[in-house]
Amino acid sequence: MVFFRGKQPEQSIWRRFRSGVDGFTFIKETDYYAAHVVANAERVVDLFHLLTGELPPAVDVAIVDKRTGRTWRGEALALPDVRDALARLKVPLATYGGVEIAVYTADDQLTLNPQLELFIYARTDRWLYILQGKGLQEERAIRSKSWKFRSSDFPPAPELVDAVATAAARLALTAE
Repeated sequence: MVFFRGKQPEQSIWRRFRSGVDGFTFIKETDYYAAHVVANAERVVDLFHLLTGELPPAVDVAIVDKRTGRTWRGEALALPDVRDALARLKVPLATYGGVEIAVYTADDQLTLNPQLELFIYARTDRWLYILQGKGLQEERAIRSKSWKFRSSDFPPAPELVDAVATAAARLALTAE
């Protein structure tokens, strides 16, 4: 087998899949712990999907499509069904963004925001150790992308809009 190197240096190829800014902040509030994870789009969407596997067998889900303004909710959904739906959304989500998805229970909440940042809220500090185990570095502060975008800033993405609507229908979520 022969491998040809293109004009693109190896380092830039490596950065496509693993950003140097993969990190998170972790703070304790009065009643809960909060983590904010920032990495490249593919990594954050993959982490979101992967971390849902740490939740109990029944979860609640809320989805907001910022492009269309449509919102769906569902309660006590089977975690394997939710994870399957999220797996099908990974590529269009990482490509386009613009959708907020929250998967939560009484004790934990994982939220992927429209700017593809991951927020975790929990009653215990277990997520600190889970995030460290996934190779993320805890930082004192990370640069947020959330304040830079408005809903109108997201380009049209009919593929993602259709995929989100299909996922909501597959999970039998209620439109609001």
